[in-house]
Amino acid sequence: MTDLPETVLMIGVALVLGAVAMALLRLTLGPTVPDRVVALDKMTVSIVAFCGLATIWSGDAAFLDVALVLALVGFLATVALARFTERAVSRDAEREEDTQ
Repeated sequence: MTDLPETVLMIGVALVLGAVAMALLRLTLGPTVPDRVVALDKMTVSIVAFCGLATIWSGDAAFLDVALVLALVGFLATVALARFTERAVSRDAEREEDTQ
């Protein structure tokens, strides 16, 4: 590899790892469940991007399979957590109506 593509890849890896670190911070601090769900989804997208960069760097296409599976699992997890949050909010609204 020449110097420029390797430098660009290393900068990309550093930026992706920074994005994962910031999303991890949001995941731990919250303060609400939707904030945590979005942070988890952001971490998944960033790790998929990292797999893409690893594919370019190593030349091994196996990382693309990992990225595809992780993207699908991340999507399903986000949908499941969104449905869970939606049901919890609707249950709280029903309880509030019942007490009034």
